[in-house]
Amino acid sequence: MAKSIVTMSRLGNIRNGAVVIENDKIIDVGKADEIKRKYPRYELIKALDCIIVPGLINTHTHIAMSLLRGYADDLPLHEWLEKWIWPLESKMTSRDIYIGALLASIEAVKMGTTTINSMYHYFPDYNEAKAISEVGLRGVISHVCFSWRKEHDFKQLDDLIKNWHGKNDWRIRAAISPHAPYTVDPKYMVELRNYADEVNKEAVHDYEKAIWHIHVAETREEAKIIEKNFNVKVDEGVVKYLYDLGVLKEDTVAAHCVWLTDKDIDALKRTNVKVAHNPISNLKLASGISPINKLINEKIVVSLGTDSACSNNLLDMFETMKIAALLQKGVTLDPTVIPAKKALEMATIEGAKALNWSSQIGSIEPGKKADLIIIELNKPHLKPFYNEFSHIVYAVRSLDVRDVIIDGKIIVENHQLKTVDEEWILKEAEKVKDKLIEKLSSD
Repeated sequence: MAKSIVTMSRLGNIRNGAVVIENDKIIDVGKADEIKRKYPRYELIKALDCIIVPGLINTHTHIAMSLLRGYADDLPLHEWLEKWIWPLESKMTSRDIYIGALLASIEAVKMGTTTINSMYHYFPDYNEAKAISEVGLRGVISHVCFSWRKEHDFKQLDDLIKNWHGKNDWRIRAAISPHAPYTVDPKYMVELRNYADEVNKEAVHDYEKAIWHIHVAETREEAKIIEKNFNVKVDEGVVKYLYDLGVLKEDTVAAHCVWLTDKDIDALKRTNVKVAHNPISNLKLASGISPINKLINEKIVVSLGTDSACSNNLLDMFETMKIAALLQKGVTLDPTVIPAKKALEMATIEGAKALNWSSQIGSIEPGKKADLIIIELNKPHLKPFYNEFSHIVYAVRSLDVRDVIIDGKIIVENHQLKTVDEEWILKEAEKVKDKLIEKLSSD
């Protein structure tokens, strides 16, 4: 029983409601009195002064990079990557990646995120998929691809698809991830598109597809860098360049999409590409502000991502929702732009659409997976209570999340993680950080 259930579906918001879960599925949603009569013997989770919301969906991040949180701040993107991040990352072992992913997973889930889409380096022994599987998250894990290591990339992709795509009854899926148009040459970009098409040719359901996940049009200089690196013309926009290569399809998640031309927007619309908007990372790296209101008006699916804890420095989707809404209001000088309901949609049902998962997650309704969070309201900053959407986006903080259920399993109960040893992970992350700095300084 809850004060309100925000279903993000045709069922709307249900005051004094209840959700019925059997195994991994939602089987009923409705008024609490009605539900109690229909299911008198079911075990009860009390949520009398709480809001129940679909689990939040983070459609672009790099979870292992939580190990680099605060390591290099207040720098332009390309300097940040080339002079600071990539040199330290080169020292990371597969086990380091696993520890970083564990750290990020417990951070994300305790803050109400139930699904993540992470782009990073994959290794068969230790990897991000292993981490999210153990914590209990739902997620899409990829191997990030670069032109300089094609043979290695395909070997890792084959292992990822074979061993993790569809694991845990499709709680874990795989993605094919060209890093960016400026690090992946045109020929290789097409090869990676063809690889994804081959993986997906027998997919029946939306969630059986491996998505195609790429950084796009993140900075103002990106088009010029692509032209310089690969001796190609990108004079109509980065998205249009990818469109002309024939690599954009409806399974594509394009992260950032800040510097877009009109032809870029038309290409996104034509190919039904989904956009992962990362407002906080884009602000912190001074990359710019994505014109998401314009994209939404063009009926393009826009979801939300935190990017990594290295460029954010949190994996907080509540903060991301609020900033996404406020930023567009400030830029357009229109307070009606991106209302609270739309911001929450971007973090739930639109996120599910972006990851080809909307048949199973993103809303609270019978037949869908039981991925939901319980937010407690009995706090000074959450009283009085008028409007669910306003409260969730503008007032609720991530640490107000009391309970988290994923795939019908209680992962966080009364703020306590139930799946892995949180204290050990926190200590291990500090040890790994110390070793990385030691390796870097010894060069």
